[in-house]
Amino acid sequence: MIITKKSLSRRTFLRGMGATLALPLLDAMIPAAASTTTKAVALPVRRLGYVFMPMGCDLPRWTPPGTDGKLGELSPILSSLAPHKEQIVAFTNLELRNAYPGSHATSNSAFLSAAKAKHTESSDYYLGTTADQLAAQQIGRETQLPSLELSMDMLQTTGQCDNGYACVYQNNLSWSSPTTPLPSEAHPRIVFERLFGDGGSLAERQAALRKRASLLDFVTEDIASLKRNLGPADRDRVDGYLDSVREVERRIQKAEADVAKNNLPADLDRPLGVPAAYTDHAKLMLDLQVLAFQGDITRVITYQLARETSNRTYLAEAGVADPHHPLSHHGNDPAKIARMAKINAFHVSLFAYYLDRLKNTPDGDGSLLDHSLILYGSGIGNPNVHDHTNLPILVAGGAAGGMKGGRHIRYKEPVPLANLHLTLLEKVGVNIDSFADSTGKITQLFNPLSV
Repeated sequence: MIITKKSLSRRTFLRGMGATLALPLLDAMIPAAASTTTKAVALPVRRLGYVFMPMGCDLPRWTPPGTDGKLGELSPILSSLAPHKEQIVAFTNLELRNAYPGSHATSNSAFLSAAKAKHTESSDYYLGTTADQLAAQQIGRETQLPSLELSMDMLQTTGQCDNGYACVYQNNLSWSSPTTPLPSEAHPRIVFERLFGDGGSLAERQAALRKRASLLDFVTEDIASLKRNLGPADRDRVDGYLDSVREVERRIQKAEADVAKNNLPADLDRPLGVPAAYTDHAKLMLDLQVLAFQGDITRVITYQLARETSNRTYLAEAGVADPHHPLSHHGNDPAKIARMAKINAFHVSLFAYYLDRLKNTPDGDGSLLDHSLILYGSGIGNPNVHDHTNLPILVAGGAAGGMKGGRHIRYKEPVPLANLHLTLLEKVGVNIDSFADSTGKITQLFNPLSV
């Protein structure tokens, strides 16, 4: 690493023994001649994230009360988001018209594409380029990884999954072209090495795990050299970032140690380094996303909390022993709907954790949350009937595009979700005339309250 008297490059890395570590935004990356005003306005980058919640929700317990456009009292499912209410916009009556005829496969596939999936069980699948990949083609050119695709499901399903649709539609949120789905990664160690290490073959990764060596141990000399040339505020930022990296490493290594100590048969093919508890796994994956944004390793991330038709149970997390998918087909049974709502609230609480981490991570003149736009939601509204109208959708963030939070945008008639995708793309610098079945942009999202 070379440090000049002018400024550090935003693409400065620490390197050692094959390891590479990106740095967060520092004052030392601002040209010496830049004014305070220039620093505040010009430097923070814009980031775009998507968090997918499977199988819709109980809409009465999701939809915020009130009709005046302000996000006042939060609904039961959204209550954990109270600390971030002023940086959240809730939407009512967005739809995915191209997801019909209704299915779980098309809910998953249309969420980011707003496109109609070709009805096929074979390899001649066809969808559309997803919004995140349009962003990656533009703002992803500036980063180590154009985009990052993550999930919680360790295994990909194959064959025919739902109503004659190939499983590829449920396995993948992101498509870089109509015929190119991008697989997601659920293994924390592999994600960590993709962000910070050279990766290598499976055998090489396993050898690295056995060494239990820390990424930071390889770059200590560069860290010391860097810090000698930084001011007090930048040193604190670097220390905080490295502490976060070390903590994620510690948690991955603990998960690996826990696996090594269990009594499973030696030949059982169980992934290394994946926390046994869903909550621990999910939060670790969210922490990795924060690090990826903080180090400017990528500016576009998608995250699938579970794929459609997941039969995962949430007894420890939400007190619900029923498998999620059968429960979503509740037949209007009040008791089943109440249990489904508990799963919905648990998933939203993970989103609240994500926003906490983004809000508490400094970035330029604000926080990562200030300089990001994060869409949370599902491709199904009422799962009991596979309805793709009145979707549960939130957007969180702020200053990256001047979003005006603390509001609830209600539409009397269904409006394409593609309109929201088109709007968010524009706000991170991707200017296109239309997206899928869009009919225009959602201008009130970034204007004073005028719903």
